[in-house]
Amino acid sequence: MLFNSWQYAVFLPIVFGLYWLLPGKYRWMLILGASYFFYGCWNAKYLALIIFITIVAYTGGILLDRMETDRQRKCVVAFVITVSLGLLFVFKYFNFAIDSINALIRLMGKEGTNIMSNLLLPVGISFYTFQSIGYVIDVYRNDIEAEKHLGKFAAFVAFFPQLVAGPIERTSNLLPQIKGEHVFNYDKATYGLKLMAWGFFKKVVIADTLGAYVDTTYENLHVFAGFSKVLAIFFFAIQIYCDFSGYTDIARGTAKLFDIDLMENFKSPYFATSIKDFWRRWHISLSSWFRDYVYIPLGGSRCSTVKTMRNLMITFLTSGLWHGAAWTFVAWGGGHGLLQVAETGLSKAPVGKKIQISDRLKVIFTFILVSLLWTVFRADSVKDAAYICLLNFRDFDNPVSWVSRGFSNLGMGPKEILRAAGMLTLLFAYDYISLKKDVIRLIGRLKPVLRWCIYFGIVILIFFWAPSDSAEFIYFDF
Repeated sequence: MLFNSWQYAVFLPIVFGLYWLLPGKYRWMLILGASYFFYGCWNAKYLALIIFITIVAYTGGILLDRMETDRQRKCVVAFVITVSLGLLFVFKYFNFAIDSINALIRLMGKEGTNIMSNLLLPVGISFYTFQSIGYVIDVYRNDIEAEKHLGKFAAFVAFFPQLVAGPIERTSNLLPQIKGEHVFNYDKATYGLKLMAWGFFKKVVIADTLGAYVDTTYENLHVFAGFSKVLAIFFFAIQIYCDFSGYTDIARGTAKLFDIDLMENFKSPYFATSIKDFWRRWHISLSSWFRDYVYIPLGGSRCSTVKTMRNLMITFLTSGLWHGAAWTFVAWGGGHGLLQVAETGLSKAPVGKKIQISDRLKVIFTFILVSLLWTVFRADSVKDAAYICLLNFRDFDNPVSWVSRGFSNLGMGPKEILRAAGMLTLLFAYDYISLKKDVIRLIGRLKPVLRWCIYFGIVILIFFWAPSDSAEFIYFDF
């Protein structure tokens, strides 16, 4: 079930109403049932997978509480991680591994195997698998106690707002809220609705509109040149941000309707002043997961500079592979790793030799680097990514004609350009103000007439600017 569907528009009010009508002690049952129904609407057969992973993690937590020796506890953790990642490998990486092995075999002059999997990739498997693994590791580290109630633990793993595209919640934040008592909070609920509206605006208006131009360019790489490709690079950077952060806003807003707070997953990432700063602002739940469960266990930055750089590369290569079973994702993660390694090396330079750059230039430079790396993420191959990034100034004669040809080649006339400019102005204004203030609360303190004009304005823009066919969320594939 998609957030941007009529089914969800019917499903959510029903669950919301039942939730607040039920006595508190039964609400976890509704959350669990609604979450399984939500997931089953995509493919009911794969409910067995999420239930199995839930039981494995739950049993692992119980066993960790009962084991007395560290060796036994390590065996339990290793078993849970092996089973969970093994399933993830079978569904997500098996064909990628076979293709890579075949390519290597052919380089040796031999014939590869034809064994391939026809399994459908379960939506959100990477998210709920990592959330379950994080729980078991936290129990092993004695950061939390093992959950004894299987049903409430299952509701934690399957909580429908964040089930298929995050944020990847920590047990210490979400599970106590699933188990706790809740009283309806009007202010929190209305805040959630406003956050959902902003998320829908980002997804169905900005992301889906720009996505049409991006798809046209990437599906016809050798047709478009010059400024058209520059626009495609820039538009995809905005598209993936609005698509993914839009999902998170809808998820967080939905959770607030049930008096549950999910972690913030994005903090104005395109105002980052460095690649390190970008990853403190982008997909925070995943970057912090890799920091706590991969980077720090490897030694983090508490070792020599060379080993710190090694740890960074391993972490970002793994992060790239988490995103998808293709070498483009590995290259994308490796690119971010190399940039972090470079920043680490520059930070070690003597103060007198460091180049002083204004924060504004840092923001622009960081955005350009991140956008260029997004082409590797979006392209079908590294070769295609290089093609779209290179030779963009080959047909440059004068700035005005170069830019006008770029817009016209994408089918963007004055009306479409103004619409895109309006969308982006709203987006960046919101994110800029968000650096210091909560925009939704700020609007809530305005005079009623102005406040409601803004609310109705956003709703009207969603209905009139959104494309007729809204696409799935990009991160559903991960």
